[in-house]
Amino acid sequence: MTSAILVDATQLEASVRAALRNAGASDESVDATTRALMHASRVGVDSHGVRLVPHYCKVMAGGRVNPRPNVTVKRTAAATGTVDGDNGPGHLTSYRAAAFAVELAREGGIGAVGAVRSSHLGAAGAYAVAIADAGMIGFATTNTDSVVGLFDGTKAFHGTNPLAFAAPVAGEKPWLLDMATSSIPMNRVLLYRSLAQTLPEGVAADTSGHATRDPHAAEMLLPLGGEGYGFKGAALAGVATLFTGILNGTTLDHEFIPMVGDVDVSTPRNMGHFFLAIDPERFAGAALFADGMRRYLDALRSVPPVEGGRVMAPGDREWDVETRRAAEGIPVDPDTARFLGLSDPA
Repeated sequence: MTSAILVDATQLEASVRAALRNAGASDESVDATTRALMHASRVGVDSHGVRLVPHYCKVMAGGRVNPRPNVTVKRTAAATGTVDGDNGPGHLTSYRAAAFAVELAREGGIGAVGAVRSSHLGAAGAYAVAIADAGMIGFATTNTDSVVGLFDGTKAFHGTNPLAFAAPVAGEKPWLLDMATSSIPMNRVLLYRSLAQTLPEGVAADTSGHATRDPHAAEMLLPLGGEGYGFKGAALAGVATLFTGILNGTTLDHEFIPMVGDVDVSTPRNMGHFFLAIDPERFAGAALFADGMRRYLDALRSVPPVEGGRVMAPGDREWDVETRRAAEGIPVDPDTARFLGLSDPA
């Protein structure tokens, strides 16, 4: 972000907490939302990081999101359950659901939890990592409003519908895959608008369905895979919808009130999420799993790279960014910096 300012993580977290608290959020809502946003901003997922604070304050003030929810947990079988978010912040609902999935998996080896009456999830990887930090393989996903075109389609149908997986690795940060099923997240288009930067090729389309690099002309995203192989991304987006909207009986992508724009911010969107925790101890055993991950990652990273390249495992880039930003500061775009009252570089 070339026009961004760099802010020390501690200062940035304090500003985020203050903004959410001033918007009327409960202490647990502030804690969970800040935790998720700071995860995203630390690891370089800026589209789902602190830049979302103004939006969250807006929808809490408007009534779409309940700033002081009563989140409830219900066990439905030996290894399954649901979490009702009471239309509160999606981060609080999601961390609660991830913890519940871990609790179930400690008993039965696997814990599968659906979340209902929630709101915007944020970065799905935050919750997969929370499960991995508990020593388990984690999966987190959600569906959201229609902003991504179908393969050979002329209008948006699916949301960006992320799929995130994480696994513990002894002595280092988790293996982490956090990917949208679109070419890029829609929030990145909004970020590029704020920064007055041109979009990469083949990631967004205008009202006619033709690819555009102008973030102001972008009406929808293209599915992962681009013009030739976008059917793969479109199908994976449907996987997220299956596990979240359909399985939970919540809102489907094409039924959502749009997240942003000149839209209703008073009506809850009843978002659904899904979380899975798998305990390695109940399969090959935790020790063998740890050894397998070590041998796998060592072999993967030892593959000779192409000239000028670097072979990386999923998560390596994110954890490198986290280390760099811990030393240099976290970039914050101008609009968000003004909202949070930040102006001085770190």
